[in-house]
Amino acid sequence: MSQIIDEYVSLLTPRAQGAIKGVARLDIEGEGSVMLDETGARAGAEEADVVLMARDEVFRAILSGDQNPVTAFMTRKLKVEGNAQRALKVSAILVGEG
Repeated sequence: MSQIIDEYVSLLTPRAQGAIKGVARLDIEGEGSVMLDETGARAGAEEADVVLMARDEVFRAILSGDQNPVTAFMTRKLKVEGNAQRALKVSAILVGEG
């Protein structure tokens, strides 16, 4: 597991615990994937109800609040596969509003 994936897992575990229904996956271009579910975050590339895909810089900007996830999606910096409502819930967790 890369150091970048470790950072995401550490940051997102407390945000995701008890805040997400189903399973979400963040695909970080060139780095790997992080799975999110009600137990927290972990490294992995399993099946998910919704998948968010972006470069590391885009996810970091979303996590810090410098990038609105909806704007990132509209400008094609963030791609989504799966349920749009779940993607919105995951984006709320990413920005710390989950």
